[in-house]
Amino acid sequence: MSTERKATLIIEGRDPVEFPIMTPVAGYDCIDIRTLGSKTGMFTYDSGFLSTAACRSEVTFIDGDKGELLYRGYPIEQLATNCNFLDVAYLLKHGELPNASQKIAFESTIKDHTMLHEQLVKFYQGFRRDAHPMAVLVGVVGALSAFYHEAEDFSDAEHRNISYNRIIAKLPTIVAYAYKYHTGQPFMYPRNDLDYTSNFMHMMFGTPCETYKPNPVLVHALDTIFTLHADHEQNASTSTVRLAGSSGANPYACVSAGIGCLWGPAHGGANEACLKMLEEIGDVSRVPEFIKRAKDKDDPFKLMGFGHRVYKNFDPRATLMRKVCADVLKEQGLENDPLFKLAMELERIALEDQYFIDKKLYPNVDFYSGIVQKAIGIPTSMFTCVFALARTVGWMVQWEEMIADPEYKIGRPRQLYIGVPARDVPPLDKR
Repeated sequence: MSTERKATLIIEGRDPVEFPIMTPVAGYDCIDIRTLGSKTGMFTYDSGFLSTAACRSEVTFIDGDKGELLYRGYPIEQLATNCNFLDVAYLLKHGELPNASQKIAFESTIKDHTMLHEQLVKFYQGFRRDAHPMAVLVGVVGALSAFYHEAEDFSDAEHRNISYNRIIAKLPTIVAYAYKYHTGQPFMYPRNDLDYTSNFMHMMFGTPCETYKPNPVLVHALDTIFTLHADHEQNASTSTVRLAGSSGANPYACVSAGIGCLWGPAHGGANEACLKMLEEIGDVSRVPEFIKRAKDKDDPFKLMGFGHRVYKNFDPRATLMRKVCADVLKEQGLENDPLFKLAMELERIALEDQYFIDKKLYPNVDFYSGIVQKAIGIPTSMFTCVFALARTVGWMVQWEEMIADPEYKIGRPRQLYIGVPARDVPPLDKR
């Protein structure tokens, strides 16, 4: 990374000030303004941090204009086609894809950590039965820090490695138990004879009455969803995990904070919001009415699941999910289901209507993943939990990258204060 070039800041009435320009492997150059405050007595104002690089990272790269997503340099299309989710989890953690022996060892290690402490299982009973599963997830994942104190020794790389393996292994169990508790069904212990995604489906949909047999088409679809959501650069929840971790907080507490951020409808809750929108539209005959409303800038209605804040082209994950969606609907015999027919009609219009084409409002990954999960049998309230299960891989990798960075500091954003100036407190009889 080169810092030979300089950017010159000219402030009226002052001498010019120079700052190094940092050139990344890919993406925009960055002006290093870490000394801006000391040199000028000024800060930058960047609401939402849309023009600010808060860290240096080797994990994930997104080119929104090209519609490109890379994990450790590998295109997401190749990873989703040629690897499973645990291959990707290994890649994000270690920087390279596992060879045959490493793959076997890693999958075996994950299976060793899938069970929950029985006292932690009792923790579920403290929640109301009608609690949102994401609320349960925030609490249970945060409670892991009460059971695994060695996670507090961040200086030990092996302890960080154990924490990573442990939470990746336990998230499917935690998520499935949140679902079972909500429905009143008995918890299903993990099975070591099943692969990662099949085991999750067993714990979600299995009962003690009979042996659960995972459908390979549905397993592949869900594993693809996990892979596509494993990491996504410095998004809101990842930034939350990094900011929480910058204080030296326990990694499980940091992931819990990330889950809380992910819960929002503008972030991980987007696919849940998409399904609610489809239910609001209700019937294919009403699609033109809602399309008209979506085009009206004065109408508060928004077409969820279309367009993306980062991708100014087609979301590369959506291209993959579109095929998976078609496979799942065919496998489940749902091509003529009213809700799914409605979704496909919206997709058709978005891909053909010039308004959507000009504004690049293509169906995104949330649009398809919500449809796929609904077809698999996952209730809408669980969609964001599934997202969190997958994204925990990225959160933990990003957390460790920050902890291991010799330049990392506790996060402390500045502000542009626009409140009341300094004033004296009046006596009580003058207020």
